[in-house]
Amino acid sequence: MENPVTVTPESHARPWEELQSLIVAGDAAVLLEFIDSMNPTETARAISRLNAESQGRLFYLLSPEDAAEVIEDISDAQAADLMEDLPPQQAAAILEELDSDHLADLLGEMDEEDAEAILKQMRPDEALEARQFLAYPADTAGGLMQSEYLSYPAEWTIGQVLQDLQDNRESYADYHVQYFYVTDQAERLLGVLRMHDVLFLPRSARLEKVMIRKPHHLTVAAGLEELRDFFEEHDLFGAPTVDMDGRMVGVVLPESVEEARREKSVKQYLGLSGIIGGEEFRTMPLFNRAGRRLSWLSLNIILNIIAASVIALYQDTLAAAITLAIFLPMVSDMSGCSGNQAVAVSMRELSLGLVRPNELLRVLGKEASLGVLNGLALGLLLGGVAMLWKGNPYLGLVVGGALAANTVVAVSLGGLLPLLLKKIKMDPALVSAPLLTTVTDMCGFFFVLSFATAVLPRLA
Repeated sequence: MENPVTVTPESHARPWEELQSLIVAGDAAVLLEFIDSMNPTETARAISRLNAESQGRLFYLLSPEDAAEVIEDISDAQAADLMEDLPPQQAAAILEELDSDHLADLLGEMDEEDAEAILKQMRPDEALEARQFLAYPADTAGGLMQSEYLSYPAEWTIGQVLQDLQDNRESYADYHVQYFYVTDQAERLLGVLRMHDVLFLPRSARLEKVMIRKPHHLTVAAGLEELRDFFEEHDLFGAPTVDMDGRMVGVVLPESVEEARREKSVKQYLGLSGIIGGEEFRTMPLFNRAGRRLSWLSLNIILNIIAASVIALYQDTLAAAITLAIFLPMVSDMSGCSGNQAVAVSMRELSLGLVRPNELLRVLGKEASLGVLNGLALGLLLGGVAMLWKGNPYLGLVVGGALAANTVVAVSLGGLLPLLLKKIKMDPALVSAPLLTTVTDMCGFFFVLSFATAVLPRLA
């Protein structure tokens, strides 16, 4: 009898084509073997190249447990799209196999209607827990924590804990257990035990006698920066998380915090690049992708029309001194660069808690003084170049003065915008740059052309 052939991604130059053929063959065991032979990146790429029908067939062939392992290998956005295309009952069976924090992340990525349809098909206890997680903002301890942890009454002994671990070893096998938590009857956190304590302390020892009292913990409202600072200060494998009444509700892992920070950075980068609505994949429906991009591009048309309207008001000046057209983009671009530096500093200080949204006057004073200094330096430099090039000191005065004035505006506004946007609960990372660009363009054009109009006979 011949040995069965083991399939690997190397057995085909295009693993998604091999995956497609295995889906058509319908052998779940061989299909799972092939998926297990791929790394997460290859899995995500291969699945993304399948059409919707083949993707649905793939998850139909796999058991909920195996399908959940596949889901863990791909991004939340991609996984959410796949789950939305499955029947709610099938999607619910798969999602129930995920850790609580991953489950909440996926449901949070879905359309509200699709998420609700899946929740209705889940076991009542699982659905209730998922709804509780969804009630917390995604970038807080409540949104990042997982509910799989082990806690015991203070009056228990080490022996009882060991017996519980033995009796429920299969249920606890997938838990991320580094610590054991001690709670009272109301589930309020009292203390913590390390794995070492449970393994080597006398079996007769009561938990309340050997636990570490007043352990470091987090509240569900703790934000990403607070979480980052917490784990930098405390070298822990996980932190207990309590609600506003002090009841323990979950555990936050440091790797969950780092992943959330990476995702936030990606989201901000996409937003600044004009991709609205989160991650975009080329496997998404064409009209969805077009809509995400057009929403931003359409806004930019309006902003650019506003900036261009300033030039329209000074057509005669520009026609009389056409040399100014060379310096218009220089003034707006250099001022924009200065403004973006101020935006970056304000964003950083906001994230570190070094400045608050209501400290507008303090930030304005700091940035305006810096803007004056840098504006004078840049204005003298560009004005000098303009004067030497054309031999006209008035041209240098107009160009240099406009750059100096626009730099003051750009730096002051760049420092204030993130604070103002944060104050009105808008995303500073997403909105600051386009607003600053429009204002610096508009003001730059205005300063150059209005200054030139004032000395036009000397320029023509």
